Amino acid sequence: MANLKSLAKDTAVYGLSSIVGRFLNYLLVPLYTHVISAENGGYGVVTNLYAYVALLLVILTFGMETTFFRFANKEDENPDTVFASSIAVIGLLVSLFLLGITIGISPLSQMLGYDEHPEYILVMATVVALDALQAIPFSFLRYKKKALKFASLKLLFIILNIGLNLFYFVSLQQTDVLYVFTLNLVCTGVITLFFIPDFIKIKWSVSFSLIKRMLSYSWPILILGIAGILNQAADKMIFPLIYPDHTQGVRELGIYGACVKIAMIMAMITQAFRYAYEPFVFAQSKDKDKNETYAIGMKYFLIFTLLAFLCVVAYLPIIKYMIGSDYWEGLRVIPIVMAAEIMMGIYFNLSFWYKLIDKTIYGAWFSLAGCIVLFAVNIIFIPKYSYMACAWGGFAGYATAMALSYIVGQKKNPISYPIKSMATYTAITILFYVIMQLVPQEWPSWLQLSINTILVIAFVGHIIYHDLPLKNIPVIGKFFR
Repeated sequence: MANLKSLAKDTAVYGLSSIVGRFLNYLLVPLYTHVISAENGGYGVVTNLYAYVALLLVILTFGMETTFFRFANKEDENPDTVFASSIAVIGLLVSLFLLGITIGISPLSQMLGYDEHPEYILVMATVVALDALQAIPFSFLRYKKKALKFASLKLLFIILNIGLNLFYFVSLQQTDVLYVFTLNLVCTGVITLFFIPDFIKIKWSVSFSLIKRMLSYSWPILILGIAGILNQAADKMIFPLIYPDHTQGVRELGIYGACVKIAMIMAMITQAFRYAYEPFVFAQSKDKDKNETYAIGMKYFLIFTLLAFLCVVAYLPIIKYMIGSDYWEGLRVIPIVMAAEIMMGIYFNLSFWYKLIDKTIYGAWFSLAGCIVLFAVNIIFIPKYSYMACAWGGFAGYATAMALSYIVGQKKNPISYPIKSMATYTAITILFYVIMQLVPQEWPSWLQLSINTILVIAFVGHIIYHDLPLKNIPVIGKFFR
C-alpha cells in the first residue's frame, strides 16, 4: 500500500503539470479556431505538421526513455554513464536528421504539399530536434524523483507559449500559421537552456559496449513507439493525401484536429499516469507482490479514465465552446477518440510484462498489428466517411494491440487482473453514456445537464462504495473516519 501511495503522489504531481499544462495549452485551441477559420484550412496545416512531429520525435528518441529507466535501475550500471550514452545516441540521430532536412528541403516540401512554405518544415524540424534532446534530461528528473522540477519546466513552456501566442495573435492580430510554429521553437529553445547546468554536472563517460546493449533493448521499443504513434497520428498524416479533394481534405482535417483536442483530456490522464508509473514499475520489479500491485494499478487507472470519459460527455454542451462554432460538426468523434485513448492506456499498462523480461519485440509486433488495422480502416473508409473513419480507425487499432498484449501476456507472465470488477465499471459507463445520448435534444439544456450530472454522481458513488471509501482519500479522509 505504501508503494501505491508513492505512485499516487507522483501521479498527482505529474498529473498537475500535465493536466494544468494541457488545460492552459487548450486555451490556444479556441484562439486558433477563432482566428483561423475552418474554411481556409489553416488549422488543418497545424494538425498535419504536428502529426509528423510526433512521429519524428519517437524516431529520434529511439526508445531511449524506457531504455534509460531499464538500465539505470540495474545494479551493475552507473546511471550517469547510462545518461551520457543515451544522450550520445540521440545527439547523433538529431545531427543526421537536421543535415538531411537541410539538404532535402525542396523535394520534401513538394512531397508534403508545402512547396510554397518550406519554412514550415524547417522550423518544425528544429523544434522536434530540440524536443528529442530534452527527452533524456526529463527522464533523468523522473528517475531522480524530481517531480516538482519536471512539472515546473513543463508548465513554464506552456506559460511562455500561451503568452507569446496571445501577444502575436491577439495584440498584434497576426493570422499567419508560421507564427504557430515559430513561437513553439522559441519556447522549446528556452526550456533547453535550463538543462545546461545538468549537462555540465554530469560525468560524461560514454560506454560503447553499453550503447550496444541499450540499442539491442531499444530497437523493438522504437518499432513499438513508431507503431504506437502511427496509431495516434497516421490518420492526420495521410488524410490530405487520400481525401478526394485536397483543399476540402485540409478543411476536414482542421475540424477533426480541433475536436480531437477536446477528447485529449484522456491523453492527459494516461500521460500523467505513465510519467509516474514507468519508473515505479521498474523500481518495484524485484518485489514479491509486484503482480498484485500492477493489477490494482490497472483497475484504478480504468476507473478514473472511465469517470473522465463520462464527465466530458456529460458536459460536452459546455465544453464545445472551447473551439469555434464552425468546427462543431466534428464533435461526434469525441466519445470514439476518448474510448480509443482508454484502450491505449490499458495497452500501456499491459506492456510491462515484456519490458521486464527484456522481450520488447512482443510490443513491436502488437503495435504493428494495431497499426495495420488503423491504416486499413483509414485508407478504405476516409474517401467515403471522412474523419469518422479516422476516429474508428484509432479505436480498432488500439483494441487490436490491447487484446493481443493481454492474451499473450497471460500466457507468458500471468497477472490476475480484477476482470469482473473492471467489466462492471465498463458496463456501467456504457449504460450511462447511452442514457445521456437518449435524452431528447429539444429538452432545455439545464435539464439535460442535470440528468447528466446525476449520472456522473451515481458513478462516483459506486466508486466510493465499492473501491475508494472516503476515509482512505488523502487530506479529506480524516473527516470521514
